[in-house]
Amino acid sequence: MSRILLVEDNPHIMKINDELLSARGYEVLKAATAAEARSLLQWHPVDLIVLDIMLPDADGVEFCRELKGRYHIPILFLTALGENRDVVEGLRAGGDDYLPKPYDLEVLVARIEARLRADAASRRYICYGSLKLDTVSLVGYVNNRDILLTQKEFTVLLLLTQNAERKVSQAELTREAWGAESETELRALWTLISRLRKKLNREESRLEISSLRGGGYLLEQL
Repeated sequence: MSRILLVEDNPHIMKINDELLSARGYEVLKAATAAEARSLLQWHPVDLIVLDIMLPDADGVEFCRELKGRYHIPILFLTALGENRDVVEGLRAGGDDYLPKPYDLEVLVARIEARLRADAASRRYICYGSLKLDTVSLVGYVNNRDILLTQKEFTVLLLLTQNAERKVSQAELTREAWGAESETELRALWTLISRLRKKLNREESRLEISSLRGGGYLLEQL
């Protein structure tokens, strides 16, 4: 069940949107001000924010920019008619979509559903160069060809990809793949890295896993 944060200072609009989304199976959090929204987000992760561009204690555009600097959360603006300039600025500040007031309630639900689908799809795939990792099916592709990764190979390659061009220590990799760090796991990691290099080279990925001084690895493009 997705959790949605409504940031809206109009109690009538808040009530209607809350009842609508709750009836559709969403968990709804409510904030009438930017300050209340900040407090809720400290303790409650959410999947999407419906943000009124006019708030009593903050500029909605600046608040969007603040949120996007701290969280990876889709933001749907609600705007009054005639706020086209604010819409443009809001989208440039990181907003993902907007809906002008007054709006059809079914359109609001459809926009929310579409944005949640798009966000889920973007989180599913991790890409770097010719490499694409499907974090749902745990399949790795190079140039759109399945490179037949084992579960532990996928786990290690995913961590390297998420930290591409940065050092990842042996300790981090062994803890992620085996849940422990000992000589046995370190030897197993060395063998696993060797297999990954062969699979990447076989598909002409133009990617390299480099061994670094001090015990660590780095994934980079050639």
